[in-house]
Amino acid sequence: MRKIRYILTFVLCTWSLCTSAELLYEISGNSSKAKSYILATNRLVDMTFLDTIPNVFATFSKCNKVLTEFAMQDYEALAALRQAASLPDSVKLSNFYTEQEYEFIDNTLRINLGMGLDKLCRMKPSYLTEMFRTELMKQWLHYDEQRSMESFFESVAVERNIPVLGLDNIGETMYMLFDREPFHWQCKELLKVMEYPENEVKQERILREMYLMGRLSDMAYQVEGPDNTTSISFSDYQVYCQRNQQWVKRLKPYLSEGACFITLNAIYLGGDKGLLQQLRQAGYRVRPVNRGLKISIKHKHD
Repeated sequence: MRKIRYILTFVLCTWSLCTSAELLYEISGNSSKAKSYILATNRLVDMTFLDTIPNVFATFSKCNKVLTEFAMQDYEALAALRQAASLPDSVKLSNFYTEQEYEFIDNTLRINLGMGLDKLCRMKPSYLTEMFRTELMKQWLHYDEQRSMESFFESVAVERNIPVLGLDNIGETMYMLFDREPFHWQCKELLKVMEYPENEVKQERILREMYLMGRLSDMAYQVEGPDNTTSISFSDYQVYCQRNQQWVKRLKPYLSEGACFITLNAIYLGGDKGLLQQLRQAGYRVRPVNRGLKISIKHKHD
């Protein structure tokens, strides 16, 4: 019995030590003057996790610019985003729900956000969905926006006067956040998320666990799979893949110059249609910085 316990302990420890560290990638070739780097991020992961990714700070120090999905440091951009989240005066949210459904959404918002539709009825359903999802992540997955790894290097770059550039312009960002789905579908999705919040939490928990193990391709397949009925679904993933094609073109001048540090949500990167594969197809050499290194990942399970 003691021998069996020893073997089991050894196997578990070895699994932990052999967990893939493939979250940081080097981009070179295709006439690039210098190497660039791309870091897969997950907003639900604490910034302290960065300490477990070998070479991430060293590669960041080699770069003279940060590229991300969109640069939120621009206060004019933030004001434009708030305006884009608002409904046109001619549209009333109550017209798209039954009286019972509207009351249910109102009560759910009051319980979780401390505000009801008397204050939020002028906001687009996609905005309300994201507000509610974010609160779910705070309650069930301990999400802390101030400690998220997602924007860590953006913030550091701003402090050091390093340029932070967005791959999307403000119009594209507003479309992705608030208008990529038809309005009537946004309304259905808001109601569904509130009726089945456990699906959202379960999906995000699975994606986070995959992320912590460096399984980027599995994350992509998890999102685009037919069993996924959450608010980030197959149709959303198709939009992400189309945007990846555009991003490859926009990255070209930056990658040609080199010394870029790119931080993007891990969902966009893995899989056959992910940004990493599309960069390879465009002629770049993309390889994990830490391939061959073995690290121990420590995190709390919920």
